[in-house]
Amino acid sequence: MTRSPFESPVTARKAAAVFRKAVRDRFRPRDSRNHSPSELLLVHPSAELYGSDRVFLESVRALTGAGHRVLVVLPQQGPLVPYLRRTGARVHHCPTAVLRKSVLHPTGLLGFLRDGLVALPAMLRVLSRRYAAVYISTITVPTWTLLAAALGHRVVTHVHEAEDAQPLPVRVGLALPLLACRGVVVNSRAAAGVLHRAIPRLRDRTSVVYNGVAGPEHPRVDTRSTRPRRLVLVGRLSPRKGTDTAVRALALLRERGHPVTLDLIGSVFDGYEWFEREIERLVRAHGLSDSVRLHGFDSAVWHHYAEADIALVPSRFEPFGNTAVEAQLAGLPVVVTDVQGLPETVGDGSRGHIVEADDPEALADGVERLLLDWSGALELAEHARHEAAALFAPDRYHDSLRQTINELTVPGTDGRRVPRRGLRARRRTR
Repeated sequence: MTRSPFESPVTARKAAAVFRKAVRDRFRPRDSRNHSPSELLLVHPSAELYGSDRVFLESVRALTGAGHRVLVVLPQQGPLVPYLRRTGARVHHCPTAVLRKSVLHPTGLLGFLRDGLVALPAMLRVLSRRYAAVYISTITVPTWTLLAAALGHRVVTHVHEAEDAQPLPVRVGLALPLLACRGVVVNSRAAAGVLHRAIPRLRDRTSVVYNGVAGPEHPRVDTRSTRPRRLVLVGRLSPRKGTDTAVRALALLRERGHPVTLDLIGSVFDGYEWFEREIERLVRAHGLSDSVRLHGFDSAVWHHYAEADIALVPSRFEPFGNTAVEAQLAGLPVVVTDVQGLPETVGDGSRGHIVEADDPEALADGVERLLLDWSGALELAEHARHEAAALFAPDRYHDSLRQTINELTVPGTDGRRVPRRGLRARRRTR
């Protein structure tokens, strides 16, 4: 079995120490007359309202609700901003180099390095002040993690990724900046496993905290209508989300005599417009133009769930799966794939059907089981709704995150690391 070169701490520790000393001596954080050292700095790579953005919003709510002063840094304006401001947080825009898959190619890597250099002066201005702690959302902004730690800030990174399909050197590279953190929060046991297989030393600072997901104000009430069953897939139009698998499964279901339809709620990342064209081509090729509706992005998802009968989460990669939880909270039967953290969101099968990923026939079979036993499907959905509301309650998430931040803000440490034994991470698998 291939072993990570970072099981031995010597190389990483020496390199990190040299980097920290050089940067800290030049840009040591200072107190400001208009800045409270009890303020928390929270950094997020997006201003949209998809899954990780909504989780970040819950993080901000948790901390402002506990009385913390919060400064949020985002790379641009977007629909997330007004929600953040309503929590009482201040929002600052700062250019940020964000890791994308394109970094695996030379031109993409050069672009990332260029963006990092351009952003560096603005980042240093933000980090030149003292904060009680710095919370980094996702591993896609490693320059913030490394620079904040190098300047002596207490850093916690919230990992929403589980890139287990990448080669070991790539997985190690993605996880390596986390060695500079005082704490690491992951959103599933599966995500924790990916990190620990890449860098085993991260075990002693990792906490598993399931996402907090707020449900609809009024869960749907099924009327046992005889109309064709409507399927819904909420999420990015993306190969990772398995949108194409859902379209192919719909074609199979209609061939089997089930007059089902599919609503796709979501848009593509910039640069992935080709995939939307591929979905449209697939719909035409299967003669599904009257059965598949592309609604684009909609931040208000609950009415889409209310109008649907079954939710699909056919992802090929999914560290957690907010939409699987949303579907349960909306009272819908749900079919998910067997990848990464998705089985955890449905109680390993006790609250939803689990099928093989990237397999349209398996997905169609999972939906068909629900259609053929609709009363059983409704009973399962009602059980799932009550259980998910307790397991993924935002209040639980808020409590866990506050506890993590409180561990980092140990009085009397003046921004320095405290001994690791004082920050022994607990597994929170609520």
